[in-house]
Amino acid sequence: MTKFFTSMLLAVVLAGNLQIANAHSFKAGELTINHPYATPSLNGSKTGAMYIRGIQNTGKQADQLISARTPMAERVELHQMQMDNNVMKMRAVPAIELPAQAELRMMHGSADGYHLMLINLKQPLKDGDRFSVWLQFKNSGEREVTVHVQTPKNSAPAHDHHH
Repeated sequence: MTKFFTSMLLAVVLAGNLQIANAHSFKAGELTINHPYATPSLNGSKTGAMYIRGIQNTGKQADQLISARTPMAERVELHQMQMDNNVMKMRAVPAIELPAQAELRMMHGSADGYHLMLINLKQPLKDGDRFSVWLQFKNSGEREVTVHVQTPKNSAPAHDHHH
């Protein structure tokens, strides 16, 4: 019976660790950055898109995402997406607001929201790849995160971003 109990306990611990590994979140001050991911890039495309399942600000003070950088691209731009008369418009913004006691979701396929544009990719983004991005916050400083390249569930193939 003791051997069975030990095996069950080990299975529970391992399952818990797998869930933590899948979630991959990062802390920066009062911010929790949950599941940064990028979509695979199209063949021949020099741009890519990065998203974050959520940035939770548990602090009493608002913060801002003010820039990002990665060795995977020449530069990273913060972009806002907005529907305007059934046309998706995207534009670069100087910062992304992170209100106190709130969570901002930056998800693929959102009609209104944000993403990070990876400009002049050094190599294509392929499903299963991982790479580092450094996020710069106004109050919480800089934080390195690991970005997973994945095809979002229930989505159409990647599309090119034209501005």
